[in-house]
Amino acid sequence: MKPIIIAEAGVNHNGSLSTALQLVDAAADAGADYVKFQTFQANLLVTSSAPKAAYQKNQTGEGNQEEMLKKLELSWEDHLAIQTHCQVRQIQFLSTAFDLVSIDWLKKLGIRLGKIPSGEITNYPYLKKMALSFPELILSTGMSDLREIQAALEVLFQNGHSKETITVLHCTTQYPTPPEDVNLRVLATLRQVLDVPVGYSDHTLGIEVPLAATALGATVIEKHFTLSRRMVGPDHQASLEPQELKAMVQGIQTISKAMGSSEKKVTPSEALNKPIARKSIVAARHIPEGHVLTHLDLAVKRPGTGISPMHWESMLGQITDRSYQPDDLLQWPKK
Repeated sequence: MKPIIIAEAGVNHNGSLSTALQLVDAAADAGADYVKFQTFQANLLVTSSAPKAAYQKNQTGEGNQEEMLKKLELSWEDHLAIQTHCQVRQIQFLSTAFDLVSIDWLKKLGIRLGKIPSGEITNYPYLKKMALSFPELILSTGMSDLREIQAALEVLFQNGHSKETITVLHCTTQYPTPPEDVNLRVLATLRQVLDVPVGYSDHTLGIEVPLAATALGATVIEKHFTLSRRMVGPDHQASLEPQELKAMVQGIQTISKAMGSSEKKVTPSEALNKPIARKSIVAARHIPEGHVLTHLDLAVKRPGTGISPMHWESMLGQITDRSYQPDDLLQWPKK
């Protein structure tokens, strides 16, 4: 089963509706299932003195978070336009709410899937409102340990959700994430301990890690993308460009097909090659009728349409009921 692919546009629109609509086009062209943005009001999200993260300073210069985020807000009208364009392009619209007012905005848009970002995993009022607002939830778990994840899930369970309505995403909140900090084996831990669907939100460079997560059974893959990594903004450098996003989607589709069944059996595509590649017992030399077969009379060669070489010992001592020329497929003597 192919995982759900969320193309994370995030704030890579740089506050421009035109750029946001181009991101929708890129995600749809790549074959993603969802294109996801971020919904927030800067003054409700951060204090006026909240500092930037190091990676944000590297990409956007000095200053505080509020100044940076204010430029990246999307208006209500922007949300309506983006959602409408998603409908035209036949890709599902999704956004992450970062404050309580923004939750109301997304609920008003009719969104049924709520995405809880890693930074809100210890925000009780937020978790409760998300649980009461959306029938399905995705919980990202960057910067958290197992105890904090379980505590957040308990809030969601207490407010109407079940294990069937929540997907937990393993995530490492660093942009970009060093491969040695990914710890994809956590996917198995989360699945075993939490007993919920488990996916992966990726912040590494390239597409190799989300492909590996697919092979490890992730039910959701989320990945940031941008129109160009040369754009100025906090997340562009750790994002895929459109052709890379398309390559990731195609890779995930291929790996999902390749995972297949756990049963070891001859597949339809290889069945035709079976008689070509396998071998049979053939005559190593001229063998007359009524001859007692010895190992000097037998050879093993392709094709595999005759007696299997696994019956070698049983053929020894048989008395032929016909003559054979070299390379003829041997047959069992008629009784």
